[in-house]
Amino acid sequence: MASAPVLVTRRLPEEAIARLTASCEVTLWQEERPMPRARLLADSAGKAAIITLLSDRVDDELLEAAGAGLRIVANYAVGVDNVDLAACSRRAVMVANTPDVLTEATADMAWALVMAAARRVAEGDRVLRAGSAWVWGPEMMLGREVYGKTLGIVGFGRIGRAVARRAGGFGMRVLAAERSGGAAGAGGAAGTGGAAGTGGAGGEVEWLPLDDLLAASDFVSLHVNLSDETRHLLDRERLARMRPTAVLVNTSRGPVVDEAALAEALSAGRLFAAGLDVFEAEPHVHPDLLSHPRVVLTPHLGSATVDTRRAMGILAVDNVLEALAGRRPPALVNEDAFRRPKA
Repeated sequence: MASAPVLVTRRLPEEAIARLTASCEVTLWQEERPMPRARLLADSAGKAAIITLLSDRVDDELLEAAGAGLRIVANYAVGVDNVDLAACSRRAVMVANTPDVLTEATADMAWALVMAAARRVAEGDRVLRAGSAWVWGPEMMLGREVYGKTLGIVGFGRIGRAVARRAGGFGMRVLAAERSGGAAGAGGAAGTGGAAGTGGAGGEVEWLPLDDLLAASDFVSLHVNLSDETRHLLDRERLARMRPTAVLVNTSRGPVVDEAALAEALSAGRLFAAGLDVFEAEPHVHPDLLSHPRVVLTPHLGSATVDTRRAMGILAVDNVLEALAGRRPPALVNEDAFRRPKA
């Protein structure tokens, strides 16, 4: 393993890179932008491991370019929607991710967006920075109360449960979406047919069908994985079920929400505000969302804390080192690839 060739498609925290270079021969893409596809294919050739980001498409073309010696693709993310898992498994290429270590940071980010969107924080900031004339008044920039309201969580996995725990401090009623063909509950445990339970939230959680949850919630926070079932999970029809006073927050994956339909709902006053950390075609954002005063936008910062990004890097490297040593990576996604011998 001492000289195993490894490709890293973006700079990782220094400690992670140092840990990897101590054991492997590392090819590191030094730029902040994603690797151009042609360069990614060329640099993958002959590698035993590749550490990828969500912007790197891992498919048959890439696996073919890497060659038969590729043992693992370690995604620096929780989601693996950029990876063709079936193609990797066919070739006995393990796929690993970085769960758990970013749960609390992403839950914090969801709450930051809840508060900022509800109380028009970014809008107020822009007013002051623009030097606009203002005088305090009883009806100036009125937002929405958070304390004591109803929070609907779509995707009750690790992050969804962490968001629910925080809701306890705001005295909120917490709803979770039941699975419906695996979509609404994707990324977490299924509901219990409407029964209340703790769900790991530190208080009661009520399970409802997704459409009922949308109609009953003052705030809706999305935490589902991206799949064919969850792409445009919140489309025009479902957005129409939400209250005109409601706030939508998305820290999961951009394509879960139909951005054009969301922009339309906001412009028509059918939704009060939105807080978005992810987008359909990153780094591009729908122009009507960019211009709407009650949309809070952040550039995919859910896991962007020093501690969390460091932990993600260490876990990605550990996944690689364990795989190259012939052991099961700690965050293996496709178990069958570990058990299947390489051709």
